[in-house]
Amino acid sequence: MKLEWMAAAVLIAVLSPLFGHFEDRSPVWTRMARWLVYLAVLFAVEQLLGRPWTWVWIVGLPLAGATFHVMWCVRHQINPLTAEPRERYYRLRGWS
Repeated sequence: MKLEWMAAAVLIAVLSPLFGHFEDRSPVWTRMARWLVYLAVLFAVEQLLGRPWTWVWIVGLPLAGATFHVMWCVRHQINPLTAEPRERYYRLRGWS
């Protein structure tokens, strides 16, 4: 198995349980689809652009997502690590 695919698998295995409790009201199919799209794009990048760009995708997407996440949470007065106050977080996500 290539190192890139192992890194992506470890990333998914660590991030899913670590941050999954913030997605408890999202449908399961959307949570699964997110990772399937991530892996599909990884495969496309590997085939079309080559190995160095797969690392840009594997590392760059989570970093970009974390940056957006922190900025969004700060702007909406939500703690980026705990999603508190939960009521505000749920309301902004459109959950009742």
